[in-house]
Amino acid sequence: MLPLDKFLYKNSGKKVVLLGKGELFTREEYIAFLQKSDIEVVTRLEEGVVAIIEYHRISHVEELISCDAYVRDIPIYKLSEFEKIMSLSLVDSHILMSLKLKNDQKRLYQLLHNPYINDSLFLKLIPMYIWDTNKNNDSNEDRGVVIATLRRFLKIKTNEEDLLYSHLTLNRLVRDTKDPELLYALLYFPDYKFLQKGKQWVTLREIIASSSYINEKTIYKLLNFRDKNIPFYLSANPSTPLEILKKFANNYHETEIDEALASNITIDHSLFIELLSNRGSVREVLLTYQPINAQRFNLIEAIQIEESSYGALGENILIEKDVLHRLVKRKNLFLLKALAGNPSLDESMLETLYKKNNKEYDIILSANPSTSIEILIEIYKENINNQALLTALASNPTTPLEVLEDLFELEIFEVNEGLASNESLPLEFLNILKIDTRLRYALTNNQTFTASITQSLGL
Repeated sequence: MLPLDKFLYKNSGKKVVLLGKGELFTREEYIAFLQKSDIEVVTRLEEGVVAIIEYHRISHVEELISCDAYVRDIPIYKLSEFEKIMSLSLVDSHILMSLKLKNDQKRLYQLLHNPYINDSLFLKLIPMYIWDTNKNNDSNEDRGVVIATLRRFLKIKTNEEDLLYSHLTLNRLVRDTKDPELLYALLYFPDYKFLQKGKQWVTLREIIASSSYINEKTIYKLLNFRDKNIPFYLSANPSTPLEILKKFANNYHETEIDEALASNITIDHSLFIELLSNRGSVREVLLTYQPINAQRFNLIEAIQIEESSYGALGENILIEKDVLHRLVKRKNLFLLKALAGNPSLDESMLETLYKKNNKEYDIILSANPSTSIEILIEIYKENINNQALLTALASNPTTPLEVLEDLFELEIFEVNEGLASNESLPLEFLNILKIDTRLRYALTNNQTFTASITQSLGL
């Protein structure tokens, strides 16, 4: 049987029977499209009928016609195939102009549910949809638009189909997508709220404002909402242009905004100096998250920050190597304890800390994945009765297998909890640990364990 498009082209001037009522177009549109190919639509099997085009749901009378056509060996095509041909023939600019002139919401709704239109057209249609403004009424149409959006843009597994039927899944869509045009279109959705794990509410717009894939068009639209919380999320977003970040610094004299700016690695030198002049939490955040080169470190030294603030600096994983070499030679205990747990230090730097022979550093070094195997073994041998240190070693993916096996034999719950979270622990041990239901949380966050489950299920 010929593909439908070729069949229609070959049978110009003939007749077809349409059975059933499609959902993507009206019957009048189906007829008009066929008429362009000089094909007449009739309702029964009369002379000149060359094909049946039928929907998957048809009435009893239509079913009799379909059976008769089958007996007569008349080709029967699926309406979905015909709808695809029609959809691919649509001209985006014509569709958009027609909808703007007529404001035909029913037609718009049909198009949003059409899986054959391109993503670009879909995203241009979203701003034209009129949402139900009654907050107490979750309309079927609104739910339908949410479902159509999720189905089109969210990759889900077969067993996750139920996720499509909740607007809460928009949270996942925003966090997964890298498409700036989709993020912009989602701003036309109602500002849905989502409850985070920490029992804190966050809105759809706030999540979009946090995405590193937003463009300037989206940023300015977010600001136009005049939502007092949006500047906070944009201040922390590396995708926000520097000129906007500076406006936030000048216009908002709030600790939360300053902290957000201090965490944003795209701020320039002048903004860094301005934020460094702050005391307390703003400075702590700045020292923890900003890239630190020799120039910035000299500034930090020049303003003579508190001894305790060096602890925040020691946690920073974006410090240049030459500055780190200077820091490990200091005697500031706040700084050295923080550096002992900093994974950005190389083995030689961590060895320098270890040789300071301060037992307070041992437990921190034992949890640091950048600590050398040799030092981890030494720490283990010297602290074999220190349960807190053994637990830290158990969770460290760098800890050698022979040490992990020794720790497994101890059968101490806290140590087992560390082992259950360790992605370097062989699967045979993880499978034994899963018998203890108290370790469920640690195991479900262990990629080695979860990957084995996924593989065994064939997902």
